Order: sequence, then structure tokens, then C-alpha cells
Amino acid sequence: MNHRNFVLTILGGATLLASTPLLAADPPTKIGFVYVSPVGDAGWTFQHDQGRKQMEAALKGKVTTKFIENVPEGADAERIIRQLAQDGSRIVFTTSFGYMNQTAKVATAFPNVTFFHATGYKQGKNLGTYNARFYEGRYLNGVIAGKMTKSNIAGYVAAFPIPEVMQGINAFTQGMRSVNPKAQVRVIWVNSWFDPGKEREAALTLISQGADMITHHTDSTAVVQAAEEKHKENKNLYAFSYHSDMSKYGPTAQLTGTTHIWGDFYTKIVNEVLAGTWTGTNLWGGFKDGMIRLAPLNSAVSAELKTQVAKMQAEIVAGKLHPFAGPVVDQDGKERVAKGKSMSDGDLGAMNYYVQGVASTLPKR
Repeated sequence: MNHRNFVLTILGGATLLASTPLLAADPPTKIGFVYVSPVGDAGWTFQHDQGRKQMEAALKGKVTTKFIENVPEGADAERIIRQLAQDGSRIVFTTSFGYMNQTAKVATAFPNVTFFHATGYKQGKNLGTYNARFYEGRYLNGVIAGKMTKSNIAGYVAAFPIPEVMQGINAFTQGMRSVNPKAQVRVIWVNSWFDPGKEREAALTLISQGADMITHHTDSTAVVQAAEEKHKENKNLYAFSYHSDMSKYGPTAQLTGTTHIWGDFYTKIVNEVLAGTWTGTNLWGGFKDGMIRLAPLNSAVSAELKTQVAKMQAEIVAGKLHPFAGPVVDQDGKERVAKGKSMSDGDLGAMNYYVQGVASTLPKR
């Protein structure tokens, strides 16, 4: 090839390259989250949002996320879930038990979108479920309460009598009575996941009834705040937070809490969907899986008790200690788990009764 032809060939190639459009990088995958309460700076929704942020940071450039907060359970939830799918979300996480039926319905209508529902049990080809064994942390909270109570009365502010909430109440009671057979737990239901006014009122009522250990299965910080205020009058009054560490709202009163960790799960499961390797999810993880932790223990907890709790947590992880190891007897005296056995996951998932030691009446559903 002579010099002239070589130059023309190069120029022609350059012209061809210049006229060929560059392939654009794949756009980030859209992921939607539906929250039942405001994000705030503590609580159930806050912990899920922390997980969302962790996942988005870990998959930087691969995904973009959007969340809708304060979505009521019911028809409005279906509208929001459907809108996220219509707007191009390839993955949708719905983070409240009451979204279950709506999530399942929308999943059927959008087979190319992958849905994940927290705390529910309905699954499908494109619908997975995930939950944490919160009751493991509740049991250890109960052990601390049983050791530190002076009145032998604990108060529990609860949202709705669904199995997940019942597990927490009963595990706390089991833990408390394992070290203090005289202990009892009193429950007030507020019929809301997030209602700071009702939560505070319920906490104050329980305190007025003699409870010196207070906890909650609701989303706000109101119970811990109420305990902090009343601790000034009663130095033996303490609280256990739930969902997240709320010690900044109860620096003196909060002894510890059961906290939820979602970031690693969100990162792992989204990676599987993006890689096309996801085949289904039905996850129920506890201490062993890193999905729950105890909040830092207050200095009011003795070194001896801290050591005992750490040992018990290690035994739960190793499968040597089960919060519902038999004998488990319900409030009416019926044996639910025989001595030498532990409650099955199926029975845990259907729990609809109080164990012995709960001094309140379960509302009719």
C-alpha cells in the first residue's frame, strides 16, 4: 500500500468511527420503596431507609432509588405500589405487613417487576418475602428487665395483634420470667403503627399502673421519651427501644433495644436480581444472620448482667437457646410447647395468644 492510500484508509476509518454512534451505558435500575410511616430519625421506617441508602451506596451507578413515605395500609398502598411499577421500577420493596395483599395483587399484574414484601407470607414467581427474628432480641431485653425491675411489672405498648407483634410480647415475657418468675407484662394496644400521641398516652398509663420497665412495638420514639421524662421522678424506671437505637431520646432511661439491620440484605438481593440469578426469597433472619442487633447497653446494666446477656446471645446464634423452648404455656394454662422441644417456625408464624405472665386480655379480632 502506498503512502497516499494508507492515509486515505486511515481517514476513511476515522470517518467511519466518527459516524458510528457510541453505545450508551445501561441506565441505572430503578428501585422503589413504600414506607408506612415518616422516615424521621429513628424507628421502623428509618431503619429500612438506612438500608436503602446503604444498598444504593454499595451499588453506586447501578441503581437509583425512590421512596414514598407515610403510605396507609389498604387501597392507597395498592395505588402507590402500582404507580412505582408503572413508572419503571424494576424492583419494589413494600415494608409493612398490611401491604401484603396489595403487593401480591400488583405483582400478578407486573410479571417483569420483582417485588419483596417485609413481614408477610404470600409469595409468587416475582414476589419474595423477608423478615427478621425480632423475638430473639426481645427475649434478651426481657432478661434484662426481669433482672432490673423493682416492681415486677413491665409495660408494653403495641400496635396490632398480628403474629409478629405477639412474638415480641411473648418473647419479652418469656425472657423476663426466665430470671424472675414473679414478673408480669401489661399490654396496651394503640391500633396504629405510628401515632406518637397515643403511644405516649399508653406509656404513661402503664407507668401509672406500676410498670418500671417499658417497651413498645410502635414506630415513634414517644415511649422512650415518656420513660426519660418520668425517670426523673423514678430512678428505677427504664425503657427498651425497638426498631432502632433511640438512646438520644432516652439517654438515661433506655437500657438497650432491639434494632433492625436491612442494608446487607437489600444489597445482596438487588445484586441477585440484577445478575439474573434470583430464584425466590423467603428469608427469616436473626442474630446469626446479622439482621438484628442489641443497641448499646446502658451503664446502669451491671457488668455481670452484660456478660450474661452476651453469653445468651451467643447461645441463640449457636442454636443452643431458643426463646420459645418448652415448656411454653399460654395465658389459659394450655401447653403450647412441651419440655425438651422448641416452637416451630410455623407455630411462631401463627401465634395468636399470650403466654403465662402477660396480665392483659387479648383483644378480639
